[in-house]
Amino acid sequence: MIASLTGTVAHVGLDRAVVDVGGVGYLVHATPTTLAGLRVGESAGVATSMVVREDSMTLYGFGDPDERDVFEIVQTVSGVGPRLALAMLAVHTPDALRRAVAGEDLAALTRVPGIGRKGAQRLVLELADRLGPPSGAATGSANGSLVEPVETDADHSERVVEALAGLGWPAKQAEDAVAKVLAEAGVDAVAADDVASTLRSALRVLGGHRG
Repeated sequence: MIASLTGTVAHVGLDRAVVDVGGVGYLVHATPTTLAGLRVGESAGVATSMVVREDSMTLYGFGDPDERDVFEIVQTVSGVGPRLALAMLAVHTPDALRRAVAGEDLAALTRVPGIGRKGAQRLVLELADRLGPPSGAATGSANGSLVEPVETDADHSERVVEALAGLGWPAKQAEDAVAKVLAEAGVDAVAADDVASTLRSALRVLGGHRG
């Protein structure tokens, strides 16, 4: 089991990155939060979880071990695989998931693409005593996080739109949701360190449209 990687970031994509460790490039799938903290050519560390299937071995990367642990725990729920678990962490921080489960907040859980009311009820039932209490840490890069935020003035709106599309939303709806979030915030662009929060806000907009 590969529990973490530390090396040079060779590539950052919409939903994955490549970390070069001793000349070997490891492909890791990750949330926008984690990817927003990686910069090509610089050293970085990610906590990882390996999912082994008959025909594949896939690495998932996270900004800290707590996020990785939650990723692994939620997959113990029937019907939740790695892709849905990653989508849950793209929408909610680990503590937000803990609060949603502890408070039986089905509305929060159904904001995740792929989770309906019955699925949310199953999550509450099966995870009730497994995630532990919220730590109370602020959202974003947590204390002790392996990934440092990237500072840049580039517009990352398209990155958010494509991340939403990767989670299953039509491109036009994704674009409209991001535009609404930017308009409400009074800004014209998405900074690199705002990718995750913009994504979550856009998902709330889309979740409201879905009802």
